[in-house]
Amino acid sequence: MTYTSVSFLFFTLGCMLVYYCTPKQRRWCVLLAASMGFYAIVCLKYIAFILLTGATTYGGGIALGRYIDKTDGILKQNKKTWDKAQKDSFKAKVTRNKKLICASVLVLNFGILSFLKYYNMFALTFGAPSLKLFLPLGISFYTFQSMGYIIDIYRKKFAPEKNPLKLLLFVSFFPQIVQGPISFYSNLSGQLYEGHDFDFDNLKQGVLLVAWGFFKKLVIADTLVGGINLVANDHKSYSGTYVLTVALFYALQLYADFSGGVDISRGVSQMFGIDLAENFRRPYKSRSISEYWRRWHITLGAWLKEYLFYPIAMSKTFMNFSKWLKKHFGMKIAKVLPVSIASLITFIIIGIWHGANWKYAAFGIWNGGIIMFSTLLEERFGKWKQALKIKDTNRLFIAFQVIRTFLIVLVGYYFDIAPDFGSALDMMAKSITDFHFTELMHTEFYRTLLISFRELLMVMAAASVLAVISHMQETSTKTVRERICAKGFIFESAVFVVLVFSVVVFGHYGPGTNPADFYYMQF
Repeated sequence: MTYTSVSFLFFTLGCMLVYYCTPKQRRWCVLLAASMGFYAIVCLKYIAFILLTGATTYGGGIALGRYIDKTDGILKQNKKTWDKAQKDSFKAKVTRNKKLICASVLVLNFGILSFLKYYNMFALTFGAPSLKLFLPLGISFYTFQSMGYIIDIYRKKFAPEKNPLKLLLFVSFFPQIVQGPISFYSNLSGQLYEGHDFDFDNLKQGVLLVAWGFFKKLVIADTLVGGINLVANDHKSYSGTYVLTVALFYALQLYADFSGGVDISRGVSQMFGIDLAENFRRPYKSRSISEYWRRWHITLGAWLKEYLFYPIAMSKTFMNFSKWLKKHFGMKIAKVLPVSIASLITFIIIGIWHGANWKYAAFGIWNGGIIMFSTLLEERFGKWKQALKIKDTNRLFIAFQVIRTFLIVLVGYYFDIAPDFGSALDMMAKSITDFHFTELMHTEFYRTLLISFRELLMVMAAASVLAVISHMQETSTKTVRERICAKGFIFESAVFVVLVFSVVVFGHYGPGTNPADFYYMQF
C-alpha cells in the first residue's frame, strides 16, 4: 500500500471518518491504531524494530526524566549548605550519568540503523563476509526523530512523555513514516495528542496538496525513472548525450518524487488538522549551495544542525582549536575554519545517510567542500563583486548564481545515480567529452530512454507548471493552496479536477507499468 495507491486513499478516508467520529480526547488513539495498522500492512515482518525504538525511547526518556528530577531536587535541597566545590562535583557526576543514560539509548538505536544499513558496505571494503540484511520501512526517519526526543530531554527542554502509547504515536505517525518530514517532539506531539475538530478548509487544502503530490510523483517522476535507471546502470553502453540527459532528468525526477511524497504526507496530515513541517522551499531557485541545503530536505538539515553541527562546533575540542588558530593565524581564520570543518563533517554524514556506498561519502565531501571553500573565501568574493561593481539585486547576476548553483548540485547528483564512485567520475567526463547535440533531434533518442515524444512534451509541460507554482509561492507569504481556496469553491474544485484529470490521463500507473517506490522509502 504505497502513498499513491487507491488503497491508501481509502485507508486515509476510513481513518478520517473514525477519527472525527471518536470523542476528541481519544482521537490520538485512532491515529496510533492507523499508524500501527499501516506499518503492519506495509512492513509487518519488521514491525518489531519500530516497536523496539518506541520502547527504548520511552524507557530512556523516563529514566532521564526521573534522574533529572531527583538530582535537581537534591541540588535545590542543598543549595544553601553546599559550597561551590561540592556543587560543581555533584553537577559533574550528574552530567556523566545523564550522558550514560542518553548514550545507551542513542548507541542502541543508531547501532541498529548503522548495522542494517552499513555493515555490507564495510564488509565489502575490508573483505569480510556479507550478510542478507534488510532495511525496515522508514528506519532512518523514525530513528532520527526518536533520538532527537531523547537528546531534548537530556537538555531539559521538556519533561518526558509518561504514556508509552502516545510516544509510540510520535515515533510511528503514518503519513510521515515513509519519507518524513522529520519532526521535533516540541512541534508535533501537541498536535498529535490534542484531538482536532473537523475543519473544511483544512480538508480542502489537504486534498489539493495530496493531488499536487500525486501529480508530481505519477506524471513527472515515474515517467522519467525508467530511462534514468536504464542508462545509469549501464552507462558505458551510451553516449555522453544520454548520460547528461538522464542527469538532468534525475534533477527533475528526484525533486518531483521526494517533494511529491512529502506533499502527500503533509496533505494527509492537514486533513486531520496536523501541520507537518515544510521540507522543501523551491531549492532550484537557490543562489548558493548553502542556500540550496537550507531549501532542500529542510527537516533533515534542521535536525543535523541542532544535534550534530552545533555540538561539534561548540565542543571543547573545537573551542580549543579556535583559540589556537586565533593565536597563530588571527581572528578571521579562528572564526571561520572551525565552523567550516564542522560543516564539512556534517555534510559527510549527510552523504553517508543517503546510502550504503562510498560514493555517498564523496557526495557529502563535494557539497561540504564547496560550502567550506565558499565560507573561507566569502570576504574575497565580496571584494571582487565590489571591484566589478556587481550588485546582488542585478538580475543577470542572480541568474548566473542560480545556474551556477544548479550545476554544482548537478555534479553531486552524478554520485546519486552512478553505481559507484568510479562510475560517477566516468559519467561526468562522458557528459562533457561525448556529448552530441544532434542526437537530441531524433525521436529514437527518447525511445531509448523509455519515453515517447508525447510523454516528453507532457513532462516538459508539467515541469513548466511546477516552475510557475514555485515562482508564485516564492513571491507570496500565503501558500498557493490558500490563494486557490480564497477564490471560492468553484475555482478550487476546478483546480482539483484538472489535477486529478492530469494524473488519470498522463500519470504513469496501471497495467504494463512498473510503479517506482518513493526514492527515500527505504531510508
